[in-house]
Amino acid sequence: MGGKYRITGDKYPRMRPHRRRGRLVVVVVACGAVLGVAGWGTLQLIDVFTGGGGTATAAGVGCSTKATKASPAASASPSASAAAVVGAVPKPAQITVNVFNATTRSGLAKTTADELKKRGFKIGEVGNATKQYDKKVTGTGILLGPAASLNTSLPVLATQLTTAERRTDAARAGTAVDLIIGNRFKALTSPTASVKALTALAAPQPTASTKKGC
Repeated sequence: MGGKYRITGDKYPRMRPHRRRGRLVVVVVACGAVLGVAGWGTLQLIDVFTGGGGTATAAGVGCSTKATKASPAASASPSASAAAVVGAVPKPAQITVNVFNATTRSGLAKTTADELKKRGFKIGEVGNATKQYDKKVTGTGILLGPAASLNTSLPVLATQLTTAERRTDAARAGTAVDLIIGNRFKALTSPTASVKALTALAAPQPTASTKKGC
């Protein structure tokens, strides 16, 4: 032993070196860090699947959804403005229609006027078209009215003959509109289809703008 250890009894000195406490401390700290990260990740998964936290971010996608309250300024959407305009559309009973025949077939003006009357429209003049349109309307017909009728009475009348051309005359007075029957005219739009179109015009479905595929 070289005199380094002195034996004084029946017990021998321990030859084992001292433990390295520094390494033990590092291991404990590392374990704590791992447990902390695992706990944080668990909380994030809980938030994602339960909708908590207000913001869920998907790794690799870069998309976040946030619950926000609509401001008063944003509440006035274009669809609301359109609804207000459509609300001003008159009913058939409030529209006076003049029916003119621009074809060579006789009796079309009267029969068409009678049908429009059955559908709730007021009937004004009935007869042949003026020289400006007589035998010059190649389509099914022309709907003609004052400038103010472009977004009011003309769209309503157009539900009865959906293929007709719409025109306005800024110099025209009054509120009455004309239905000028053209060469390709066969009959008014069917009652079922016209009622459906009139219902959609009077009460259009609101459009919801949603952002998909964030």
